[in-house]
Amino acid sequence: MNILVADDEREIVELIELYLSKENYNIIKAYDGMEAYNKFGEEKIDLAILDIMMPLLDGFQLVKRIREKYNTPVIILSAKSEDIDKILGLGLGADDYMTKPFNPLELTARVQSQLRRYHKLGPSVELMEKSVIEIGDIVLDEDGMTASKGDKQLELTSKEFKILYLLMKNQGKVYTKKQIFEYVWEDNYYNDDNVVMVHLSNLRDKIEDNPKAPKYIKTIRGLGYKFNGV
Repeated sequence: MNILVADDEREIVELIELYLSKENYNIIKAYDGMEAYNKFGEEKIDLAILDIMMPLLDGFQLVKRIREKYNTPVIILSAKSEDIDKILGLGLGADDYMTKPFNPLELTARVQSQLRRYHKLGPSVELMEKSVIEIGDIVLDEDGMTASKGDKQLELTSKEFKILYLLMKNQGKVYTKKQIFEYVWEDNYYNDDNVVMVHLSNLRDKIEDNPKAPKYIKTIRGLGYKFNGV
């Protein structure tokens, strides 16, 4: 598999290459944001590891551009450790966020985890039952892994799709943040509300007429969330 590593610190790129190449990944290197973005048009990228503070195109802008065309898993690796930076990165469509200094073995584990999840969301994913769920004017096509509202196609990330699938498939059932996290991320929940909240907020922005007064994804105070039949 091809892993794109984009960082203007060459030592960081070489360190990541050293560890990931031991797992038989092919490393594609870039040292600025534009070079990284161009690699997507030149190579088949299976996963990208991106720094935020890069010349020409910073990591946030790069993630936004990637998400306009690609659903490739993205891990942000940055020295910016403030919650607002993490929330922004995840909100733009990154799948994971690690701060520097980092443990290369942990990064390797996260790469492997993201790739497992991404490929599990392919045609053989257990979600697929070759059917369509329709509630109100929201239509979710499980087979094509697409969703629409009226005649408008919804541009959802893989995690937004899984959240929407979970809630629509089980219309009326309340799910806690922990249950949503463990289903969508397939990992243990460590009380990191921000990750779930950011993705739910982004999903509401895409499917609700008024995200501040949602009619589909309802918050059940003190419990969790459910998809409301309209």
